[in-house]
Amino acid sequence: MENTLESLTRIKKRLHEASYKLTPQRETTVLVLLENEKDHLSAEEIYMLAKLKAPDIGLATVYRTLEMLTELKILDKISFTDGLARYDMRKEGAKHFHHHLLCLECGDIEEIEDDLLGEVEQVVEQRFQFKVTDHRLTFHGVCSKCQHAK
Repeated sequence: MENTLESLTRIKKRLHEASYKLTPQRETTVLVLLENEKDHLSAEEIYMLAKLKAPDIGLATVYRTLEMLTELKILDKISFTDGLARYDMRKEGAKHFHHHLLCLECGDIEEIEDDLLGEVEQVVEQRFQFKVTDHRLTFHGVCSKCQHAK
């Protein structure tokens, strides 16, 4: 797995290629995302953590940065059962958004890196003449910890 500095360098390059600069506020937002990559944070949670690093950062700046990173496909914006938009770093070179396991008991979210839907995409494209550009899949259920706690 990439370390934070390598990821930051890669993101800075992507921003530069898209004619954006990595301002100190954007860098703070990206660092919060990288440091909490497994947590699927909401914009407000990202803002609160960014504020600890840069007390002068504004919520609007965080929102604009998240939207820009989403448009550039550096981030994916996702929603689970709580209705909040949450943000997830897209893996470098990933053809598709990765999948998730969502525990309905404790709320834990686990990532599945394998692309499980290649054949399904082919069927959709052939049967419906629909060009698939991405897909998202979340399995809802009960994690092993919660199963064993009963």
